[in-house]
Amino acid sequence: MNNLPFELFVAVRYLLARRKQAFISLISLISTLGVAVGVMALLIALALMTGLQGELRDRIVGSSAHIFVHKVGGYSDYTQDMEKLRQMPRVRAAAPVIQGLGMISGGSGTGFVKIKGILPELEAQVTEVEKAIKSGSLAALAPVEGEMSGIVIGRELATQIGSFVGDRVELLAPEGGSLSPIGLMPARRAFKVVGLFSLGLYEFDQGYAFVHLNSAKRLAGHDSIDFIELRVDDMFAAGEIADDIGNQIGDEYMPQDWSDLNQSLFSALALEKLAISITIGLIVMVAALNIVASLVLLVMEKSRDIAILKTMGSSAASIRRIFMLQGLVIGLIGTTVGAIAGGVVIYIVDKYKLVSVPLDVYQISHVPFRLEVFDFVVVIASAIVICFLATIYPSRQAAKLDPAQALRYQ
Repeated sequence: MNNLPFELFVAVRYLLARRKQAFISLISLISTLGVAVGVMALLIALALMTGLQGELRDRIVGSSAHIFVHKVGGYSDYTQDMEKLRQMPRVRAAAPVIQGLGMISGGSGTGFVKIKGILPELEAQVTEVEKAIKSGSLAALAPVEGEMSGIVIGRELATQIGSFVGDRVELLAPEGGSLSPIGLMPARRAFKVVGLFSLGLYEFDQGYAFVHLNSAKRLAGHDSIDFIELRVDDMFAAGEIADDIGNQIGDEYMPQDWSDLNQSLFSALALEKLAISITIGLIVMVAALNIVASLVLLVMEKSRDIAILKTMGSSAASIRRIFMLQGLVIGLIGTTVGAIAGGVVIYIVDKYKLVSVPLDVYQISHVPFRLEVFDFVVVIASAIVICFLATIYPSRQAAKLDPAQALRYQ
């Protein structure tokens, strides 16, 4: 310690006060712990919300395309339109889709589903559904002469209706129904389950079914497709690429990117992240108030020492730096301890998946923790700045102390 600069040496000595000043040291310890707890809690909260956002985003984008392109008046010849869209810069793949609603009946139950008619070889290039197949295959949707049409359903849905690979199910689709004396009768077709998928999103795994495009046309009662889905080279540039589609190939094309379709979800998560950050950030503010209190008490206790230092030639700026450094030492130690503790907690809860959430609400079974470098830097910098600001008033009061007044009654 003898090699430390004068102001830092005095600041550290004051922090390690003994005997009569032990109470001040206790307050300094509490201030340090307050900063540490605040930093740790804030890092954990940010990692939790960032992990939740990232996991939902990755699974949503993996289960669906980056851009969905509708066309005014419908697609009369979707192959030409697909070729136009494929030629656009940064577009990697395109696939046609017919989508509708229906009810599926299996061995032991029924359920409502969104029916998605696809071409398996093209769908595999646009979404991650083929990679999510747990049994059977997506390619088995291709029609085979003399055999029942195939269907791929989510694993949660399969459990609900009691039908698995090789079983027969029935689909009822109101869009392709026919008129009868008693009203509109929904189209009813039998399918063979040829695959089960698990995308990790409850909404998809429990409520989606994939059939071949030709089967979807018969269910829907028409030959036109509903939209063309695209995959681009950068999911975060999907909005920009979608905006260029109308300008480059015609205003009749109406694109939507994945962020538009899920805007309400991610806006809610961003607002929740901000609210949690502000709430937990108040812990650091409370710790800063403890720093102010401890420094004010220290100035009162050390008034005689300050007066002696001034009579020995120490300037007001030097006295001010002593108490600023003392507050910064508290802040730096607390921030360092909190950052290390927060990092350890984040690593443990993420590795062992300790935080579970309702699957039907958040679409995932557990929350991954991801601490971004930007969030980490902002938290550390903010904590240090707050601790520094807390030293300004006590240090200025110490610098203004009149040596004659301080020593008069000593």
